[in-house]
Amino acid sequence: MYDFSAFAHPATWISLLTLTFMEIVLGIDNIIFISIVVNRLPKEQQARGRTIGLLLALLFRIGLLLSISWIVGLRTALFNLPFPWLAQPFGVTGRDLILLAGGLFLMYKSTTEIHTKLQGEEEEESLGGKGVSMMSIILQIVVIDIVFSFDSILTAVGLVDNVLVMIAAVICAMGIMLSFSGVVANFVNNNPTIKMLALSFLIMIGFMLVMEAAHKEVEKGYLYFAMAFSLIVELLNLRLRKKSKSKPVQLRDSQYD
Repeated sequence: MYDFSAFAHPATWISLLTLTFMEIVLGIDNIIFISIVVNRLPKEQQARGRTIGLLLALLFRIGLLLSISWIVGLRTALFNLPFPWLAQPFGVTGRDLILLAGGLFLMYKSTTEIHTKLQGEEEEESLGGKGVSMMSIILQIVVIDIVFSFDSILTAVGLVDNVLVMIAAVICAMGIMLSFSGVVANFVNNNPTIKMLALSFLIMIGFMLVMEAAHKEVEKGYLYFAMAFSLIVELLNLRLRKKSKSKPVQLRDSQYD
């Protein structure tokens, strides 16, 4: 059913490495979302929640890869919306509905998390011993995993034709992300400004998904460059603040007896 002989060619391995790197880049926002949401769980359950979330993402990606014909069919218009300012009716596809729902959910969830952090409710819950259930966190992860997996697989389909190569790249990328998910989660959650920046990134990504649902293609390169530039600036600020705290305060001698 599947052609394993393709792995005998060097070009296949180059495609595998390229696709694995792309899956890691596209999966960073998924790791950030999972890390922030899982942070609402008790400390001893957070690692388990991250592992479950990433494994679910892996299952969704493999499941979508095994049903590529269905994915392609999602680009077919389900119904048309006749807007008077458009020359042609706006065709709404299954892909548009998924991206719209996912984008709105991501924007809502990120905005809610920002509001919670600004109000200090997250700290109050932690001190009061209150927490959210693992099931509610998993349901949120499932919703966003579907959207991120869908967007990731659509990109992969445009780069590689062999399904086995796609599955191998997804498994390799997910293994790497599982290995570093704890480090990323601790870094984001231990630095409030980084966490706020990550939530702002998620709002931006949600808005991008809504724009794509409206058939307004957004160049992802510009988006990721802006995110990387903002992250570098914030890392420099963190280093500067750390250096300022470690520097001893020098008191000037008084001029008066």
